[in-house]
Amino acid sequence: MNEIIFIGLCFFFIAVFYSTVGHAGASGYLATMALLSFAPDVMKPTALVLNIIVALVTSYQFYNAGLFSWRLFWPFAVASVPLAYLGGGLAVDPHIYRPLVGIALVFSAVYLVVRHRFLCNDDAGIQLPGIPTSLLVGGLIGFVSGLTGVGGGIFLSPVLLIARWAGLRQTSAFAAFFILVNSISGLLGHLQKDGTVPENLHVWGLVVLSGGFLGASLGATKINTPVLRALLSVLLVFAGIKMLAI
Repeated sequence: MNEIIFIGLCFFFIAVFYSTVGHAGASGYLATMALLSFAPDVMKPTALVLNIIVALVTSYQFYNAGLFSWRLFWPFAVASVPLAYLGGGLAVDPHIYRPLVGIALVFSAVYLVVRHRFLCNDDAGIQLPGIPTSLLVGGLIGFVSGLTGVGGGIFLSPVLLIARWAGLRQTSAFAAFFILVNSISGLLGHLQKDGTVPENLHVWGLVVLSGGFLGASLGATKINTPVLRALLSVLLVFAGIKMLAI
C-alpha cells in the first residue's frame, strides 16, 4: 500500500508538470516505473492509459483556450494513428524494449533542458509544413510512440518548434491532441494482442486526472519553471541510464 501511494504521488506531480506544456507525462511515468524496476509488460500499458487520461483533460483545456489548429494537426494524425496501433501491438523483447525506453527518456530530458531556448520566441516566421512532410514525420513518431508507450508529443514538440511549424502555445495544444490519439491507438494495439493492464491502474488514473486538470489549467496561460524542468530532467536522465544499463 505504501508503494502504491508513493507511486501515486509521483504520478500526480508528473501529470501536473507535463500537462502545463500540453504533454501527458508518459516519459515521466516510465521513468518512475523504471526506477522501481517494473516489468516491461506492465510499463507500456500503464503509461498509455495514464497518457490517455491526462491528454484528454489537457486537450480540452487548450482547445477551450483557442490554441488548437486542425490544419496543422490532421496530416500528422492520419499517418501516426495506424502506425501507433501497429507499434502498440508488437511484442518487444525486454532487452530491446529497455534500451528503446532509455533512449526516449534521455531524449526527453535533453528536450526539457533546451526547451527554454524557444520560450522567448514569438510566432513570427511560423510556416505550416507540407502535407507529405507531415505524413512522414507523423508516421515515424506514431510508430515509436506505440512501440515504447510514449505518446509521441515529447518527440514531436521539439520538431515543431525547431522547424518553426508552430509557436510555443500552439505546439502545446498540438502535442496534447497528438498524444491523445496515438496513446489510444497504441493501447488498442496492445490489447488486441491479448495485453493486460495493472490492477492498480484505476487508483493511479484518478490521481493523474486531478494532476492533469491542475497543470492544464495553468498551462493555457503559464509555462513551467526552469527549476522544475531541471529536476525532472535529472530524473529522466537517471532513469534512462538505468534502463540502458540493464
